[in-house]
Amino acid sequence: MSLRARSYQRIPTRTVLTAWAACPKGTPARLMRDRLDVVFEDEEFEDLYPTDGRPGLSPGQLALVSVLQFAENLSDRAAANAVRTRIDWKYALGLELDDPGFDHSVLCEFRARLAEADAADRLLQVMLHRLAEAGLLKAGGRQRTDATHVLAAVRTLSRLELVGEILRAALEQLAQADPDWLLPLVEPEWDKRYGRKVEIGRVPGGKAGVTALAEAIGRDGHKILAAAWAADAPTRLRTLTQVEILRRVWVHHYYWDARGRLRWRDGHALPPASLRFDSPYDTDAHYCVKRDTTWSGYRTHFTETCTSDLPEVVVHVATTIAPVQDGKLTSQIHDDLAAIDLTPAEHAVDAAYVSPVQIERARRVHGITLLGPVAPDHSHQAKSGAGFDKAAFSIDWEHRRATCPQGNLSREWRPLRISGHDYIQVKFDKATCLACPVRPQCTEAVSGPRSLALLPTRELQEIQQHNRLDQRTEDWQHRYAIRAGTEATLSQNVRAYGMRRTRYRGLPKTHIGHVLTALACNVTRIADWTAEPARPQRAPSHFRALCTAPN
Repeated sequence: MSLRARSYQRIPTRTVLTAWAACPKGTPARLMRDRLDVVFEDEEFEDLYPTDGRPGLSPGQLALVSVLQFAENLSDRAAANAVRTRIDWKYALGLELDDPGFDHSVLCEFRARLAEADAADRLLQVMLHRLAEAGLLKAGGRQRTDATHVLAAVRTLSRLELVGEILRAALEQLAQADPDWLLPLVEPEWDKRYGRKVEIGRVPGGKAGVTALAEAIGRDGHKILAAAWAADAPTRLRTLTQVEILRRVWVHHYYWDARGRLRWRDGHALPPASLRFDSPYDTDAHYCVKRDTTWSGYRTHFTETCTSDLPEVVVHVATTIAPVQDGKLTSQIHDDLAAIDLTPAEHAVDAAYVSPVQIERARRVHGITLLGPVAPDHSHQAKSGAGFDKAAFSIDWEHRRATCPQGNLSREWRPLRISGHDYIQVKFDKATCLACPVRPQCTEAVSGPRSLALLPTRELQEIQQHNRLDQRTEDWQHRYAIRAGTEATLSQNVRAYGMRRTRYRGLPKTHIGHVLTALACNVTRIADWTAEPARPQRAPSHFRALCTAPN
């Protein structure tokens, strides 16, 4: 299928007259077309299509239909039907009134093409470019970011159901690929155990019964894996998707004991959640816990503008597997915004995105003021407000030593690594600390000296101390209050556009869904910004009329 670029700059006259007559006050689709003209041009998708072959449908129109589809939370079939029947959609797309539209399966094919080319972010960049041309978006100003959890489009399984369902999926694929090879391996009870969707309720025997059933499933799976890797087995069977998933899951959940028996792993001995699968049908969905929320799926990060004289629009979307922590995305968000010339002057985020390293990098690389609470000092002195916390010590970085509140100099200055992070450990003389008259106010150690863990450079340490003091002030809290608005954006996308559960399986397609959700949010906000303020339709109540009556 090739691309034959077409222009939809001119809306047919009959479509214009009918749309204005039917919708005099406008709809989001019509208002967007009036303000932004053609949002997506066919030329912007040329690299996704070959130069020869049967001409395909307009990718620019398919992109716009996908955005309008998410704006109204429609299925593919309902969206294709709206193209045929909705006047405001025909107006936005520049179609004749009698245009027959297209089959709904085309939308799925278009998203698959975007996923294969990793072109989801291009949709957002094109819209942002149109908004900038219309004067609705500018670089600088203020932006804010937050994340929310997204549930995978698969069934939630227990560990026992997981291994059973993964084995069932592998058997199903093998039965389709090479039934003659599989048939001699099948045991009589496998039809009952794996012939249909695996659903396991209460297992008799408690924990011992669960372990016994899990190890029985494990032996069945090992029989298949051993046969697939035998010298006389067809090599192509080992490359089947579900067979590879089966092999990896068996490594995650089983082990061989000293006697050579296959054993069920204890829950505390499992690999990290970022390596494990929660479903054979979506290997990008991972389990995660964040405070009181547990889920299997993904995590999405939305960045929006919050400049007072312009509409609030989403300018960046990032989708990750669930276990990836928010702070890993800070630098990526700044780099992506810089690539499209939309870096903010001030970026408000919550504590998960902020560290002295991130603050320093944002300022040095992009000139961004990263606004967010730095983790407080967790020492007992700082928490109690009594005694000498880290801020009470003078640090001489040039001579690599520290001075305590009593005027004593440190004895040791050496690098330290804690949980993958670099620090500098400063220790004082043990004899001096033991004889110090204010020792109870300095340390709770029974016999050891006072020690400090400093950040690896002077600049980072000063950033940490300055921000810890600054974030206690009323002025800082007033500036930071704007970050709370991003909670409303996430709520809008969850409640209005169904973002809490992804429609698709796999990280690439899930990210496409999140980008389209962000574009739908932008369409609604631009329409609200462009439309005239609605006048109150109801007459005031008798009491209000009494209160507002002239004296």
